[in-house]
Amino acid sequence: MNRVTPGTNQGSKPTETKGTAIMRKTVNGSTFEQEVLRGGGPVLVDFWAEWCMPCHAVAPVLERIAAEHNLKLVEVNYDEEQRLAERYGVLSIPNMILFENGEPKAQAIGAQPKRALERALGLAA
Repeated sequence: MNRVTPGTNQGSKPTETKGTAIMRKTVNGSTFEQEVLRGGGPVLVDFWAEWCMPCHAVAPVLERIAAEHNLKLVEVNYDEEQRLAERYGVLSIPNMILFENGEPKAQAIGAQPKRALERALGLAA
């Protein structure tokens, strides 16, 4: 799992998912607007924390969903970005919010199977 640990260089990290490289990018209060609100397309935001084992468990599932649905995937460290978490009503993690045109469209809370997450995010066919 390619998570950025506190104090390390943040940025894009490619993750291979069935031959497709997914760029999971860490965003913070300074970069959220540019990367998510003005991202130009659907963006799946993963609120997570280093200590959260369900967050680590669901990360590869989110990468598959992003690859299959052509979504930009970004992560927000819940412990380091409390203001962002409060702004979007994130009280528990893992917490995933799908943004479209700069607005939250759907939300899923907790580590769930892929199909359940897709349904919660409005991505199920």
